[in-house]
This record gives sequence, C-alpha cells and structure tokens, in this order.
Amino acid sequence: MDSDFALNLRLLCGYHRSIAEVCRRLEVNRPQFNRWLAGQYRPSRHHFRRICDFFGVEEHEILLPAATFAELVQIRARQWQRAEQSPRPEAPHLARLAHTGADGMERFLGSYLETYLSMAYPGKILRTLVTLVRRDGGIYYQRTERVREAPGQKPLHGLYLGVAHMLADRIFLNDYETLTGLEITQTVLIPTFRNRVVRLHGLRLGAAGRWDRQPVCARVVYDFLGRDVDLRRALRQCGLYDCDCLDISDDVRQAIRNEVAPGDWHLKARG
Repeated sequence: MDSDFALNLRLLCGYHRSIAEVCRRLEVNRPQFNRWLAGQYRPSRHHFRRICDFFGVEEHEILLPAATFAELVQIRARQWQRAEQSPRPEAPHLARLAHTGADGMERFLGSYLETYLSMAYPGKILRTLVTLVRRDGGIYYQRTERVREAPGQKPLHGLYLGVAHMLADRIFLNDYETLTGLEITQTVLIPTFRNRVVRLHGLRLGAAGRWDRQPVCARVVYDFLGRDVDLRRALRQCGLYDCDCLDISDDVRQAIRNEVAPGDWHLKARG
C-alpha cells in the first residue's frame, strides 16, 4: 500500500471536474488509475512523471506525508490568492488595451458556433459555443465545450473565459480554461465588413488537452448565431464530429483544413 501517494493524488484530482476527465487528459485507463488512487500500486516511472507534470507538482512533493502535502497545496493556493489581490504592474496597460480594443466590436457581439479540428482528439472536428458581450467598458466572452467521448457517456464540459480586442482590423481573443487553470488560448479572427456578420475565419493557438501538452495551431471558423439565441439548443450542436460528418457543412470542413499551400511558409487563416 502507498497511502500517502494515493491520498495526495486524490487531493489533486479534487481540483478537476472528474476522475474521468483526469484519466482522459493523462491518457490512462480508468481501472489502472483507480488502483493508484486506492494505493494498491504506484505508477511506473513514465506515468509518475506525467502525473507530476500534469498537476504541476514536483516528484518529491507528491510523495510527502498526506498532511504535509495538503498544507503545501493550501499555502500555494493562498499565495495565488494574495497575488491576485495585490496591484500588478501590467494592470494599467491591460486597462488601456481593454478600452482601446473595444472600439469597433459592437457589431460582433453575440453568440457563435466555433468549429476547428480538435487539438485533444486528433482526427475529429470540435464545435463549441462562444458568446461575446460588452461589460464595464470592455468586451468579454465565454467559450463552452461539450464533449461526449463515446455514445451513451455523460458529456464533459469545459469553460473558458476571456477578453476580446479589435486592433488594426483584426479581432484578438485571449482566454483561459477556468475549471483546471491549465490552458491559455489565443484566437485571431479576420472581421467581415459586410452589412451582416455571417462567418469569421481565423487561427486558434493552444496546447492539446492531453498529457503531452503539445502546442498546436489550427484554422477556425466562427458562424454567427445572433445576439438572442436559445443557448440550450445551441449547445446541442456542440461536440465532437467525424471529419466526414454531414452535420458539418462541406464549406466549413474545407475552411478548417490545416494544410499549408505550396509556396507558403506558415499556416494562414482563410477568408
């Protein structure tokens, strides 16, 4: 029995949505992970290092006595809280950026279906719901993921919160994943200047939600739904799709392909 490691692992898992979500992101099967949680076995060296990297702890820390480890985690949480409450040198710059970048964004407020080739599920298309609103002089947004990994399984949800800026005819979206705090993403969109906003094209940069945390860039399409939409109905359209699924229109599937054209040195947005 390895009770301290098991208790410390359970404590860390408590900061995530579910054990299933942790297993998915570590790419470990649930029965094997349950044996670690029960203290029956200790992970192999390879898995042990991946677990520590995933949770952001040192290898020697996760082997500390459970009471000591819990105190260490609480101290770090208080340090992060104090850091959030204290004035930071970047605050005035971010405030200026929020004010300047809000100009010209009014016509782009509302909800969108965001579609791109999934970073965490290679070979699948991911569709999410993104809603932009104006608040306190700035433009903020929420991205909601709803992923059902297999038929009949309960869907997993992800929630990203971020801020949007319009700078030199480009829309910049910067957000972070709120449930685990393990990812920051940036999306750059090409705005349309037609009378009606229908579709926006761009690029999305982030890290794959798996143990390897591979940085990835993908083409993305934003289809405008409107300012007053049925969010439940919109969320039912979100999730993972096969690349040949007819629920995704052919023009969208073509727009999100990530090939680099001959003569190009970089992956460029379409549109």
